[in-house]
Amino acid sequence: MNEQVNLHHIQKQAGVRLKRVSKSFGTVQVIRDVDLEIEGGEFVVFVGPSGCGKSTLLRLIAGLEEVTCGDVLIAGKDVTEEDPSDRGIAMVFQTYALYPHMTVAQNMGFGLKVAGRSKSDVAAKVQQAADVLQLNDYLDRRPGQLSGGQRQRVAIGRAIVRDPDVFLFDEPLSNLDAELRVDMRIEIARLHQKLGNTMIYVTHDQTEAMTLADKIVVLRDGRIEQVGSPSDLYDDPDNMFVGGFIGSPKMNFLDGIMRSDGVEVAGIVLETTALTNRPPDGTPVFVGIRPEHWHLSEDGQPPVPFHVGFSEFLGGASYLYGNIGEKSCTVNVERGAISPRGSMLGLGVDKNHICLFDQDEQRIR
Repeated sequence: MNEQVNLHHIQKQAGVRLKRVSKSFGTVQVIRDVDLEIEGGEFVVFVGPSGCGKSTLLRLIAGLEEVTCGDVLIAGKDVTEEDPSDRGIAMVFQTYALYPHMTVAQNMGFGLKVAGRSKSDVAAKVQQAADVLQLNDYLDRRPGQLSGGQRQRVAIGRAIVRDPDVFLFDEPLSNLDAELRVDMRIEIARLHQKLGNTMIYVTHDQTEAMTLADKIVVLRDGRIEQVGSPSDLYDDPDNMFVGGFIGSPKMNFLDGIMRSDGVEVAGIVLETTALTNRPPDGTPVFVGIRPEHWHLSEDGQPPVPFHVGFSEFLGGASYLYGNIGEKSCTVNVERGAISPRGSMLGLGVDKNHICLFDQDEQRIR
């Protein structure tokens, strides 16, 4: 019973800290001076396009790759030179890597058995993990008798029985179909609520990042572009890369010119919020506006002309795709507000929902 209380109710508060971590393969540098602090108990998601270095960064934390320079600390201890087995971590991979000839219970307990744990201890840990993951009805089955989602739960159970300080997930849902991905996403979120361990999760799917994370780390070309909560990154991106990567459909980026009373877009001046580092009048800028922040222009407000190309009805939401000036634009409208192709609408936007970026694609604040 004491072990069960430990597994279910005592939150592990082992944080992870990366200090100037870099990784090179030969002459190719894939991780570049990454500084990052992850609080104990946080669910942190590394997200970015393919090749950005997110899986490599996870493997550096796990000890599966050697750090070229910098330090990795877990629970305040420098583990840069430690073996993976001594770091207090457990990793769940994209591939389940289950032994086909073993039962679910045997797969989950195999690592403990190899480590020399007693049969009773292994059985207790497996039972606790099965309770958490609702696998009790499958303990005597073999992997070939399970669905993809069930096999992934077994792989997660194999990590849980080790009772780690930190869970590392490397794109664990990418082999599942869309419906199973949603179900497993919910299960992983519930798992974090139950166990309270620090969890670091890698994905290229920004929807997974937005729905799971306490904190998102956006990576590009081996560097951190921005760290923050999902709402911070969505509402207040530091640059156009983050604004375009986080959110689906992505943020619209239009050509603008700074004016004394706002920013000019397609011949219309839009009011903006006060800026500490306001560019001089006449400066070209990029104007970022989320699809849902457009509205049909009200009387007395100069409308931004939007030429409708085509529309998309998705049940709960409808989108209009078209152009403002020479730039493509997406507008989220009420489900009954679909407009025919070739029509022109006048749009407005609240000044608080306008993001401005300079020619280097960095945020103007």
